[in-house]
Amino acid sequence: MSGVLRTLGILEYLCTQVEAVPLAAIADDLDIPRSACHRLLVDLKNAGYVRQLRDHGDYILTTKLVGMGLGFLATSGIVDIAQARLDRLADTSGELVRLAIVDGDRLTWVAKAQGALRGLRYDPDMGMDTILSCSATGHAWMQTMTDERALELVSRQGFGQPNQYGPNAPTTIKALLGFIHRARERGYATINEVFAPAMTAMAAPVQRRGGYPAIGVISIAGPLSRLTEQRMKALGPALLAAAAELALASSASALFNRAV
Repeated sequence: MSGVLRTLGILEYLCTQVEAVPLAAIADDLDIPRSACHRLLVDLKNAGYVRQLRDHGDYILTTKLVGMGLGFLATSGIVDIAQARLDRLADTSGELVRLAIVDGDRLTWVAKAQGALRGLRYDPDMGMDTILSCSATGHAWMQTMTDERALELVSRQGFGQPNQYGPNAPTTIKALLGFIHRARERGYATINEVFAPAMTAMAAPVQRRGGYPAIGVISIAGPLSRLTEQRMKALGPALLAAAAELALASSASALFNRAV
């Protein structure tokens, strides 16, 4: 494996770690010789991407990588285009509304609006890749492609297990295809205790007409006590309208243009 791939692997690994990690653990988990891993970490530290909690201590990411990503999104214009629409849908639904964008074989949440002003608020971290098999966002994206392509993407990422997500997370091809097919029929995806216990969500693809691939997904998520099956059905037209409006406006975004 080249030094570049090893360096990227270290960054991706540290992105998943909440606490600082010792050199030995990084090297062993990534199957990199410790001497080579140390050299790469020194380079990353000198470049400002990682830091040590103390001299010769454990390694943790800095915010430099995050800042680069946020700067790229700001330059692309996607957040400016989407935010007003997300805000309106959050006001209508009273729940968390998020936008994920397609980047190759990945789907990443990049913008949000919180509509819950009181009570339980669902507000997970941004910037994470979507777990395709057990999220409404993933199902909505996969409804726009063939079953074969959808299963190819899930096979690379793996199924999310119920003990890590919700009790209704699909763990078989048949169960997953059921979610995808129902999403195609109604035009948007819904889940109930799939991504997390006692939580529901719905999502619609942002897709231009004319056979273009989906460029993003807009979603609504909240507690089952508020965002019931009946409530999601009532919000369906507003969700689809927001997705269609964002698709029409997407021509102003360089990032969206690259997606198609």
